[in-house]
Amino acid sequence: MRRFTTLIGAADLAHHLHDTRWRVFDCSFDLVHPHAGELAYREAHIPGAIYAHLERDLSGPLNGRNGRHPLPDPVRFATKLGEWGVGSDTQVVVYDDVAGTYAVRLWWMLRWLGHEAVAVLDGSLNAWEAAGHELTDAETQHPHAVFTPRLRPDMSVDVQFVESQSPRDGVRILDARNAQRFRGENETLDPVGGHIPGAVNRFFKDNLTPTGRFKPAEVLQAEYRQLMDGRGAAEIIHSCGSGVTACHNLLAMEVAGLSGSRLYPGSWSEWCADPIRPVATGS
Repeated sequence: MRRFTTLIGAADLAHHLHDTRWRVFDCSFDLVHPHAGELAYREAHIPGAIYAHLERDLSGPLNGRNGRHPLPDPVRFATKLGEWGVGSDTQVVVYDDVAGTYAVRLWWMLRWLGHEAVAVLDGSLNAWEAAGHELTDAETQHPHAVFTPRLRPDMSVDVQFVESQSPRDGVRILDARNAQRFRGENETLDPVGGHIPGAVNRFFKDNLTPTGRFKPAEVLQAEYRQLMDGRGAAEIIHSCGSGVTACHNLLAMEVAGLSGSRLYPGSWSEWCADPIRPVATGS
């Protein structure tokens, strides 16, 4: 069976929609209205899709210092995946209604637990509907499976690692937030505006064409090589507000053939929680 590990088109998903070895997840979410995605899912979703809530399912407990969306305990999350019917041989497809903005979180988390067969629906729910494929409001239940995690700690870095880096040398941090928030202007989600010193801005929506699909691999590769400034992929750390949209940039690098970059899950919301840490503003 062909494995999809980065992106999948609507036609390929439709072809496999009723394959019992496949699982589909709707990750639609809205940071301002946290229940909106789930409500939309109940009204209409891809047949067979399971809803994964960013804060309830894809995040761990908050302690005031670990960011807005800390990673959940990997063993507990592996148990949840099994309850959803994901096993070691399952092909997983994730989507949302905003060009993969939130679906990339589950894409990355499955890879973090050692599951490579996971792909993001390119163009999101819009592409599925534009192709004329059906939606449903029917509830979804799948038989439980056994998901055995093979945790990959090499895929992420913690705040201590980021603190140890020189702003001028070593790794490069790519910040996926929009330019205003990166500069420290009009911050509405976190208590402090700005960015980690030395970080470079790469708004995650710059990965997309006007249709909401990812740019071609060769275009992404050229754009990211310029941002990397001679560094290897392993020297690139992805950050954002809370470790979610940073995964969009990480996926874009994988699509571009630049494999091996890492995620800083705590991102800006963890970094700025300690007033001792330095803050940069402007571009």
